[in-house]
Amino acid sequence: MRITRFVTVLALVASGAPAAFSKSVPLEEAPKKSAEVSVGYVLVPVVVTDVKGRAIAGLKEKEFTLVVEGRPVALDLFTASEIAPVSFTILLDGSGSMGLAGKMEGARAALEALVSRARPEDDFSLYVFSEGAVREVVPFTSDGGRLVRAARAVQPYGKTAFFDALAKMPDRTLLGKNGSRAIVLLTDGIDNASVLSRERLEELLQGVDVPVYPIGLRATSAGSGPGTQGEHDIDVNLLKRIAFQTGGRFALVEEPGMLASAIEEIEKDLRSQYLLGFTPTGAGPVKYRDISLLVARRIGTYRVRSGYRGTEPPWLETPDEKKGSKR
Repeated sequence: MRITRFVTVLALVASGAPAAFSKSVPLEEAPKKSAEVSVGYVLVPVVVTDVKGRAIAGLKEKEFTLVVEGRPVALDLFTASEIAPVSFTILLDGSGSMGLAGKMEGARAALEALVSRARPEDDFSLYVFSEGAVREVVPFTSDGGRLVRAARAVQPYGKTAFFDALAKMPDRTLLGKNGSRAIVLLTDGIDNASVLSRERLEELLQGVDVPVYPIGLRATSAGSGPGTQGEHDIDVNLLKRIAFQTGGRFALVEEPGMLASAIEEIEKDLRSQYLLGFTPTGAGPVKYRDISLLVARRIGTYRVRSGYRGTEPPWLETPDEKKGSKR
């Protein structure tokens, strides 16, 4: 039986006092993946919803056609999950901008909402990034209360190296015990200290088989004090792009009452996913290849990663190609 991997990103905003962290990894060590590196296997998590936005369960493999660069692909993996336990990797923005206008309080509330909905087999880890490092605060545990208590002890501090922190997270998710995985990112989307450029971050995301679910916290007021002007703004386009690139869902939260519904929608996606997969052939150049999907049933919409970087997939033969091979 093939073991499947789901990786998802949920954005949690919080901040960290250096004394609260157990492990620290400098962000300048963010992975330097060459554009020529090819993925060895392509996992494609898919969420299918009806016209009212509700997840559709019970679809069969024959109802899906995965398309790469306009041509259908032969799958060697198909699995569906309706009540899957999830390993959540929570990435909290611990920078000073999170201390403005209640954003950190919102992050803590989001974390508490997520933990309150946990199922017995779920597990969680907590990372906080600020001042040039991403720090492991709580390793994977089924005790969600540990994360809640740790988040309450965190105080916003320093600048934000958002891109660098996000680039390091996919490998950390593999430490969870469940096949369905999530990176959780709560952030205000402000980056003022990253070594990585936005373009480099997007290139790295092309190699990640992870739906990212950013929850953006937008302050309803700008706050007060020196250096606060403009810090209440959120880069909505960036967070939407991260979600689109990885097949996730973006939620913008401006009021505390919106948190519960945002968490509920993310959880629905994580519990009800289809996972499609194939092995690149090794033929052709290593490049970014677009992915799309056809579903042989009336649906509202679907979410799927936008592509992968690698060699050619195992394309299905067209009718003309089949005729030619018989001659």
